[in-house]
Amino acid sequence: MTAYKRVLLKLSGEVFGGGKVGLDLDVINSIAREVADCVRSGVQVAIVVGGGNFFRGAELQQRGMERARADYMGMLATVMNALALQSGLERLGVPARTLSAIPMPTVCESFVRSKALHHLESGRVVIFAAGTGNPFFTTDTTAALRAVEMNCRALAKATQVDGVYSDDPKTNPKAERYDRLTYAEVLARDLKVMDASAIALARENAIPIIVFSLRSAGALLRVLRGDGPHTMIAADAPRAKEVSS
Repeated sequence: MTAYKRVLLKLSGEVFGGGKVGLDLDVINSIAREVADCVRSGVQVAIVVGGGNFFRGAELQQRGMERARADYMGMLATVMNALALQSGLERLGVPARTLSAIPMPTVCESFVRSKALHHLESGRVVIFAAGTGNPFFTTDTTAALRAVEMNCRALAKATQVDGVYSDDPKTNPKAERYDRLTYAEVLARDLKVMDASAIALARENAIPIIVFSLRSAGALLRVLRGDGPHTMIAADAPRAKEVSS
């Protein structure tokens, strides 16, 4: 059993590409197995996916493209990732639906809150694509927004490392890892785990954020059970404890 009946899982687009441009089907199948394990344990799972393995609006803007158009391209990239993950889940016998904030009825369902809630309550995994449907909003903000809209008990963010660090542990071996943080500490220390809008939205709605790595099999289900390395961000977290990496 887990402490959460319904969770929102945030996946970056880079995860889908295995660190490269495009889709890595082995990675997608691995993610699908993680989600399937949670569903079979009784957890209702909603997912927000990024599109950075194809396009990132901010990067395209830096190279001269108009920002709004670049962001829309990034939103379309998230739809491809969502459909790939939906296929991976369905191959495992887990019913799933992709709901896009940009209507494209020949490809997937459009996002309607009541429809998404019905899918979750019916045991289907809901994959949210195309961000909020608006430029200038990140998929981190989308994740916090959808978590609130879906009445999720927690927001689990999968990253390349096993929690929140004071600095990038890949470039700074002396970076400290935090076991627990408050929302205010994340903002005050300017920790780059999620953008400020996402943190503020989670804080306002008392949704804890669990930051963890998907690199080991069964990691998602373990952290939802309170096991395995992760960082918990919540209003009632005690003073941040730093753990040597």
